[in-house]
Amino acid sequence: VGSQSGLGKSFMGSHLDPPPSLKFFFTETPGAQSIPEYVAVAVVDEVPIGEFNSARGVEPKKNWIKFFKDHPEHLEWCILQSVDRHHFLKATIETLRQRLNQTEGVHILQMMNGCEWDDKTGEINGFNQYGYDGEDFLAFDLQTLTWITPKPQAVITKMKWDAQKVRVEANKNFVGNQCPEFLKEYLRYGRRFLQTAVSCHATGFYPDRAVMLWRKDGEEIHEGVDPGEILPNNDETFQMSVDLKLSSFTTEDWERYDCVFQLSGVNEDIVTKLDKTVIRTNWGKTGSSVAFVTYKKKKGEKSECGKY
Repeated sequence: VGSQSGLGKSFMGSHLDPPPSLKFFFTETPGAQSIPEYVAVAVVDEVPIGEFNSARGVEPKKNWIKFFKDHPEHLEWCILQSVDRHHFLKATIETLRQRLNQTEGVHILQMMNGCEWDDKTGEINGFNQYGYDGEDFLAFDLQTLTWITPKPQAVITKMKWDAQKVRVEANKNFVGNQCPEFLKEYLRYGRRFLQTAVSCHATGFYPDRAVMLWRKDGEEIHEGVDPGEILPNNDETFQMSVDLKLSSFTTEDWERYDCVFQLSGVNEDIVTKLDKTVIRTNWGKTGSSVAFVTYKKKKGEKSECGKY
């Protein structure tokens, strides 16, 4: 994750295996010009399974097209939730702008909810939280069934949401019951390919004109590659990922592959070798994340890139 000063920190390396998770990320940016004003992404065990945005509607990821075709009720639920969140977040931003006397500029409201399920102990951990303009704003406490906030500006919203008992119960039911059931079903279906991808990820770059690709022996490859989209961060920078299926090659060939990141206006590419000994591992995955970041280029500044 890149810091405010633009100095990026790599998250390559070994990690303890976290429990499997299902997360939904929602981002609303009214007035944004170069990106959809609303983007929602569903992620199972750190792997995106589908996206909804205000420009193109719903788009299941390739491996999940069959699942949603066979389970149309899941697709319908995702569409309804995405449309509902779009209207809710847009209205909430307008309320916050008026309350905070923000008359100009583009503002960002983000929401993340979901759950973790420990298949060994059965323990469930749910979460529902909001961020506004890159800072923590509100989070739902499952123990007290109330909203908590570190921001005095959010106290009015907290009090209103605490008083909405039907909504409180709906949040409790989703993170404690519905979400874990979804997660178990997604894991049963996706186990075979959730465990077979290596993802190269870049974050903290600006502007949003960049290319990321996989190479073998110095030559760009397309087979087994799932390119991702450029998505906004909450500090006016951007992020993107590109996946490579492990079934496309044997582990003995890892050193022949590298990930290349090309940022517009920067002559030097960032090249990251595929190294099995240093990549970040996720729960239950043979493949995991090869990660690097770039220095952030703010408006009016000279582009710089770094690799760690």
